Amino acid sequence: MEMQGMTGLEIGGPSQILTPDGPLPLYDVFASLDNCLYSTQTIWTGDAHIDSAFRYHPQKNPGKQFICEASHLTTPRTNYDCVIASHCLEHLANPLLALSEWRRVLKQDGILLLVLPHKDGTFDWRRPVTPLSHMIEDYQNNVGEEDLTHLEEILSLHDLQRDPGAGTIEAFRERCQANHKYRAMHHHVFNTLTALELVNYAGFKILRADCLLPFHIFIIASRDSEKATKQLPLDTMQFLASSPFRSDRVIGRRLA
Repeated sequence: MEMQGMTGLEIGGPSQILTPDGPLPLYDVFASLDNCLYSTQTIWTGDAHIDSAFRYHPQKNPGKQFICEASHLTTPRTNYDCVIASHCLEHLANPLLALSEWRRVLKQDGILLLVLPHKDGTFDWRRPVTPLSHMIEDYQNNVGEEDLTHLEEILSLHDLQRDPGAGTIEAFRERCQANHKYRAMHHHVFNTLTALELVNYAGFKILRADCLLPFHIFIIASRDSEKATKQLPLDTMQFLASSPFRSDRVIGRRLA
């Protein structure tokens, strides 16, 4: 997929994954890149201001900074070549609403670059994978970012030993209860199959998928002309069977 010279919008970020030293060094190729953050202050990026400079690469002109919800974008542009979201969608209570909004601001043949955490390699490894049906219900019910449906599951099954930055169980509980402010909670849990199903259902055509240890799912998809559920590529199960993540391989062998 040729991405040289594209104009892009990144949701969250900047992301270490996309830097010249990261596993997916794409910041080099963009002609321009704007950014969206949900607040002027986040636990990942510090202070940000509306229409301030978004500095994503030392040798690139900075893009514009927008402060808005990822599922309700206020950027005046609706013709980006690419939307990027790296380890962001799992923090959103209504992922299909967000994907619909990202699809809206893309050109007809625009590209979605999505990076999600695979449960096998994260502090979510004890939690059950969220089925697509649940995320569809969230979309139909117009679930907002104040939602705490998964709070008790998270408090019970989150592996704090794999998440040292979360602090004590008491500090973690307090942060989760105030998730509308901090947005650190993973509402939904993904393996590769559910990630592909979600993107496919949202009206994108999957062009490429890769898995990378310790916990990355990479998906590149195009904005499809018809927002309708389509079958996944025929080689999906073969791809899962060769995944570096054990739970993917189990699914791939079972469904092959």
